[in-house]
Amino acid sequence: MNRLSKAAIAVLLVTLGYLGWQYVPAPLPANWSDTELATIQSLWLGSLPPLPPDVGNAVADDPRAAELGHALFFDTRLSANNAVSCATCHQPGLGFTDQLKVGAGISMVDRNTMALPGAAYSPWYFWDGRKDSMWSQALEPLENPKEHGTDRLQVARLVFNDPDYRQRYTELFGELPDLSDDTRFPAHASPITNPEQQQAWAAMREEDQIAISAVFANTGKALSAYQRKLMPGPAPFDSYAAALKDNAVTADDHALNRDQIAGLKLFIGKAQCVNCHNGPLFTNNSFHNTAVLSAPGALPAAGRSEGLRKAMQDPFNCLGQFSDADPAECQELRFARGGDEMIGAQRTGSLRNLAQSAPYMHAGQITSLADVIEHYNAAEIAVIGHNEAKPLRLRAVEKKQLIAFLDALNGPLATASRWLQAPESKQ
Repeated sequence: MNRLSKAAIAVLLVTLGYLGWQYVPAPLPANWSDTELATIQSLWLGSLPPLPPDVGNAVADDPRAAELGHALFFDTRLSANNAVSCATCHQPGLGFTDQLKVGAGISMVDRNTMALPGAAYSPWYFWDGRKDSMWSQALEPLENPKEHGTDRLQVARLVFNDPDYRQRYTELFGELPDLSDDTRFPAHASPITNPEQQQAWAAMREEDQIAISAVFANTGKALSAYQRKLMPGPAPFDSYAAALKDNAVTADDHALNRDQIAGLKLFIGKAQCVNCHNGPLFTNNSFHNTAVLSAPGALPAAGRSEGLRKAMQDPFNCLGQFSDADPAECQELRFARGGDEMIGAQRTGSLRNLAQSAPYMHAGQITSLADVIEHYNAAEIAVIGHNEAKPLRLRAVEKKQLIAFLDALNGPLATASRWLQAPESKQ
């Protein structure tokens, strides 16, 4: 067969265009070095190791605990107004976030809602890392007056009075205290909520305080067992990385286009993103000050320096009496780095499924990915602490290529559909 001339090819393409066909050039194979290939493989979701333990949670991987936690996660009775559940801010249809600048429970909070898929891999929780396990993290919103606004007596009574919850709880953790005794257990009490509830808590016997706090802690352990089911699934980048693994030089499946491949090269090279956003979840789960400005009208956040202090004082931490861990398992808490050098440092968020998690940063201060990249490109002086980032001097086309690559990190969840909605018995 004779080769078509360039003119004939041009005519053919124009004709096909009239017929609605669009010509998309195949991506050029990137010339990856061995070091770059190794880095790409380290980012591939297929390199994700097995789930680490939820330290201090003996039922973290018990299917019965996951079922109980699943029901609790969607239950609005875990709130003062019977209108707020964990799913109010962590919405399954939005990648378990809410697409708001800051979360909104009973009222507006002061921090952006972090996505849950893959969060079980982190040793620290909240933007400032004030919780050292997923089970202890699940407890704080319940007694936060701006989020669920409930108290630990109300939580315990819900479990006690709901026959289904009571049976499930008993099978997992043993008998509940007898909350029908109103002389021992008031309707509402907590050591950390409003003054009236604090006074009611102080009037309780110490052994009853411990019993209620244990029920409260176990509720968090069940919620964590459910949340460990929430995992990100493969994105176009992962298809590309898998193809590279099979063929060490080129990827022929066209999972990424030219801009995305160029963006990947920038991501692991000139743009230095991989310094913090590394591993299959694109986060090192650590804390960094990158000079993100405070939300309008808010004081600069102390970040990790304050968060670690809170974690050390938390009665529900790894070393606390409600933890199932041996003290030797609490290495993260015992040897964590804090102090003045961590002032203003916030936790590194995962970059997977960014399309669902805008706006960005700890208080939703930055609206778009373009603005996020511009923030790192400029690397301004920090208001408090020291900005770890350095100016990148990216060109306009390079910024667009980075955004194109980040778009290739959007993919479906690798979680069975039944976990993504309230169980039928609680709907």
